[in-house]
Formats: sequence, structure tokens, C-alpha cells
Amino acid sequence: MEIDIKVGDVTLRAELHDTPVAREVGTLLPLQTSFHTWGEEIYFEIPLSAELDDTAREEVEIGDLGYWPTGRAFCIFFGQTPMSTEDKIVPASAVNLIGQVKDDVKRLKSVVGADEILITPA
Repeated sequence: MEIDIKVGDVTLRAELHDTPVAREVGTLLPLQTSFHTWGEEIYFEIPLSAELDDTAREEVEIGDLGYWPTGRAFCIFFGQTPMSTEDKIVPASAVNLIGQVKDDVKRLKSVVGADEILITPA
């Protein structure tokens, strides 16, 4: 499922994977909410409770979309987190991989001070 992620004046196209958790996230769209940042990660709570699955990772790539069961949160990774090393992006704890940003996700660095994020079906 293709989605649009809008933060401030940046809109990015992304794709949700065809996994049970990603499909559940897709049913929640559109989502419009405030968000938090943790290093170069945007995250926000969503009304979904799911466990780690076979996509779960303790290291992610730039542009990965994740679901963080610990915080019931949707995560967008666009660079280093406080737990990252030079060559690895490390979430606070394991996340299920639910999608991938197709556009230049590093553009989010310019809008981390925005008030809201909007995620809609494309």
C-alpha cells in the first residue's frame, strides 16, 4: 500500500509492506497527530497493540518505517538515533519493519520542528 507522509512543507511517498502489522497500520489511515523526535527518528503513538513479529529488527536502515511495540508507535528513521553507532541505526528497542520511504527521507531533517504529521493513503 502506498502512503504519503506530510510534515511541514515536506511530503514523502512511502510504501507499507504486505505484513499483518503493516496492513493493520494501513487500516488506521489517515493519521494526523503531533510527534516526537529521538535523534533523527520521528515517532508517534498509534491506536494499535501488536507484538514483535518475524520482521523485527534491532538495527534499521535510513528510510525504514517501523512499529515499536514498547511505545505502540509508528517510527520513521531518517538518520542516527542516540543509540546509533557510526555505521548502524539503532532504535530504542526492536521494531517491526512495516514499510520504506521511497523519496529522500533526509528531507525530514528540515521539518523536525513542525507541529504535526499527516499520513494518508496515496
